[in-house]
Amino acid sequence: MTELINILFNPLSNGIMTVLTGMSVVYWLFMFLMGDGVHLFDADADIDLHPTPDVTDVDGSHDIATEGVDHAHHHHADTDGHGEPGFFAKAMDYINVGKVPIMLIVTLFKFIGWIITIVSSLFIDVASWGIKSVLILIPVFIVTFILMHFLTKPLAKMFKNIGYNGEESHDFLGRMGKMRASIEGKKIGSAEFIIQQDPIRLNVVSHNGEKISYGDDVIIVDESKDKKYYYVTKEITIDNI
Repeated sequence: MTELINILFNPLSNGIMTVLTGMSVVYWLFMFLMGDGVHLFDADADIDLHPTPDVTDVDGSHDIATEGVDHAHHHHADTDGHGEPGFFAKAMDYINVGKVPIMLIVTLFKFIGWIITIVSSLFIDVASWGIKSVLILIPVFIVTFILMHFLTKPLAKMFKNIGYNGEESHDFLGRMGKMRASIEGKKIGSAEFIIQQDPIRLNVVSHNGEKISYGDDVIIVDESKDKKYYYVTKEITIDNI
């Protein structure tokens, strides 16, 4: 028993991954005890877990390709193009975020990373590195990320077959958040919203083209047809009436 505990928590890299994986185990136990987790594998149930939507870099913004679209009268207009997704959005798409519930992906990532870290410590004398043993997590995370692409593919197919399509649009419409980039005209930026107590960032565009600055409070009033970005307007407050 002592030897097992030593392997799980020594060196430091093993301890970090053991704690992170343990947190996920506790989360899923809590979900199942509360009766929420059973819906995850119920083919007849609505999947309630939400993925991370497409996001852009915090400080970046870029134009969307529109052909004569009037944002003031957009509402249900069809746009033919959208901004090139950022690196983070591409990375999330690579591991099928949006096709598989985000918490399942996070748990699988930590579990695979934990296994690789433990096995690595058995063949490499990482313990002798001292606190620098955490550096082993860099290649571990890279390898885990690559493996996740292939491991989540069958899961994505399974969730598609049971009708999982990610977060429904009405869950975002009317949400209030804070800008994390400045936008104006047709530029895409990012805004942060609190969804079920979790902060997430969405691609957003000014609904009527007005300038919306970093830090401004906004509200989602519409979405693009492909749901790649959302239209926002400044939230009406006493300060801006």
